[in-house]
Amino acid sequence: MSVETRGAPRPGPARGPHGGRVGADNPGGANPVLIFWIVTGWVGFCLLPWYMVEDGLWSFRWLVGGYPFDTDYAPGAFLIAQAEKLWLAPLLIPLALPLLVLRRPKSDPLYAKILILAGALGFGWLIAQGFGIGIRGFSYDWLRALFGEMDARQYGMGYGAMICATAFLFLLTQGIAARGAINGDVFVVSTIGGVIAIVTAFVFFPIAKMLFAAFVTEDGTYSLSVFFAKFFDDRLWGLGCLWGARCGAAWNSLFLAIAVGVITTALGLCFALVVTRSGFRFKRGLRALTVLPIITPPFVIGLALILLFGLSGSVTQFVADLFGIPPTRWLYGFPGVLIAQVLAFTPIAFLVLIGVVEGVSPSMEEAAQTLRANKWQTFRTVSLPLMRPGLANAFLLGFIESMADFGNPLVLGGNFDVLSTEIFFAIVGAQYDQGRAAVLAMVLLFFTLSAFYAQRAWLGKKSYTTVTGKGDAGVHPLMPVGLSVPVLTIALGWAAFTIIVYAMILYGSVVELWGVNNSLTFKHYVTAFSVRFEEAGIRWTGAAWDSFWTTITIAAIAAPLTAALGLVTAYLLTRQSFAGKNAFEFGTMLSFAIPGTVIGVSYILAFNVPPIEITGTGIILVISFIFRNMPVGVRAGIASMSQLDRSLDESSLTLGANSWQTFRRVILPLLRPAILAALVYSFVRAMTAISAVIFLVSAEYDMATSYIIGRVENNDYGLAIAYSTTLIFVMLAAVGILQLLVGRVRIGRRTQLVTETPV
Repeated sequence: MSVETRGAPRPGPARGPHGGRVGADNPGGANPVLIFWIVTGWVGFCLLPWYMVEDGLWSFRWLVGGYPFDTDYAPGAFLIAQAEKLWLAPLLIPLALPLLVLRRPKSDPLYAKILILAGALGFGWLIAQGFGIGIRGFSYDWLRALFGEMDARQYGMGYGAMICATAFLFLLTQGIAARGAINGDVFVVSTIGGVIAIVTAFVFFPIAKMLFAAFVTEDGTYSLSVFFAKFFDDRLWGLGCLWGARCGAAWNSLFLAIAVGVITTALGLCFALVVTRSGFRFKRGLRALTVLPIITPPFVIGLALILLFGLSGSVTQFVADLFGIPPTRWLYGFPGVLIAQVLAFTPIAFLVLIGVVEGVSPSMEEAAQTLRANKWQTFRTVSLPLMRPGLANAFLLGFIESMADFGNPLVLGGNFDVLSTEIFFAIVGAQYDQGRAAVLAMVLLFFTLSAFYAQRAWLGKKSYTTVTGKGDAGVHPLMPVGLSVPVLTIALGWAAFTIIVYAMILYGSVVELWGVNNSLTFKHYVTAFSVRFEEAGIRWTGAAWDSFWTTITIAAIAAPLTAALGLVTAYLLTRQSFAGKNAFEFGTMLSFAIPGTVIGVSYILAFNVPPIEITGTGIILVISFIFRNMPVGVRAGIASMSQLDRSLDESSLTLGANSWQTFRRVILPLLRPAILAALVYSFVRAMTAISAVIFLVSAEYDMATSYIIGRVENNDYGLAIAYSTTLIFVMLAAVGILQLLVGRVRIGRRTQLVTETPV
């Protein structure tokens, strides 16, 4: 009677180092994955609307009233049958080609060649006809000269075209894997192909379209001289601040980003150490407090700082009355923007570092103490060096966030010009100079990439693995006393300052008129979120409900997609080697390096016309959030996966699991801190983003932040702050729910028994 270990993968066929079966060819039957993608392609071509449905992606009213013969909603096959859109007819060839190898073994050279040919031909033709034929017929003069004018226009891709394109893409990756790429691992090759395709479509393409504007002259031609004239502008590179004047926006942004990166990383490490390496009683409260700033619209923090430290602020007036110091405008400029950004971005560093600090193996620290090292030596020579991936990633994210921040410099910048606000005014100001905005974006991108490569050089090729396949029965030691006192002092001091700022926000939501009439009232909440109970049910009568439910829905859709894409990308970057890996990583960070204002404008330019015509829909908001916030999941995943020994993967593969099973059952359970960081950050940023959203919202899809900024513009500060306060409590509840759902990683087996001394 055999005994089988529960939960362990069963032994199976031998596999290559990346999960490809050795000798498994299944010659007697068709490949089920291949059948799935063949059927998917034909379903998209023959059964679903080929072009965009006017009522939106989630509307299914096209199923009644003329389908499938109505040319507005007809599938590609029916359009061809009615002699409409005949440029779709060549797609029948790549759809039919895979049927030729349905029963052939993977080892047959013809199998890979046919799939590569079918996938490349179908995907390539879709792209060519998508860009070659636009709203007014042919998009290029040489096509008009060759084929003449075209009467019919082309709409954006719909269900059928998107599903068909997906099928062609994965038929191509199936063929590439069959040729032996990455040891024939279909999951890895398909994942790489899928991520490259969507990053190219939604990151490289819109930004490239925006950046081409840097070389466009007034008459529509391209010129290098126009680019260099804007690039070497004194407003960009001037060093007047060295002799009392103003520095250019590039230097201001660089100095600010370095300061923010260093300070936020230090504060994030302090909070992470207090939560994981101290006997502090109120760890949960402190942990919740650290995420408050990222669940707040940035301009609200700026308004609270103005109320505290502005020319007529409460702290400013108190100091002036107490010491006789005349009030100044010191807050407006570098100091104010620095304080606001450190408040806003320290939680990002904490969310990245908490997983890394928790992930340091306790047995390594206990081994150092066994060898007579004291707590300080153990922390300095063992714990801290193993945290370097987290420190580097936290600094990089703080640096990039500061570079891309728009709300805080807009509210508190004064005469302190930075790249993000300069880009905004170049686009929406009276000058409307897309070329200048593109040049500024290129400078910002150069700074960001320089920080990225400096981070990689600092980490080097050292190993930071701490979690292996062996059980770990240790517990994390407490911080040495010489370190715990300053760390606790800094963390608690910053926490107290954060509480004061948020108390001012809460106070501002319940006063009649902030700074003028301080009588208490709840009228702002009633105006925004009133509810009426009628016979027909609940009626949401408040002015803010429409934007609130839209924001919740879009954030709930975008958050899991963002986390999934970010962690899969991190897995590919840390566990796989393939050609173009550096360019792949560059693409995943590109959208994070560009200000939201540029993302918004580039999305409008790229997706307002075919082949991807989604401007004004909810889809464009979801997509912008996914690719704007994905790098946080990528960096958190890389930082955590750097600590997981590859022997864990290899053991699973040896026992017969494939790469997908290994990723799902071995890697993901150990990445809970990274999953939580990605989910929390992507959800709350989707709730609070403003810079890209302000360009992408529509009457049907209005977001909370655009509604709030509209109230601020109308001087309705009470309603704006009341709405923001409501969002804070909603997102705090969401963060708590995500924490319960994801859980936490437990590496040690023992519980820590310490006598906690109140601090």
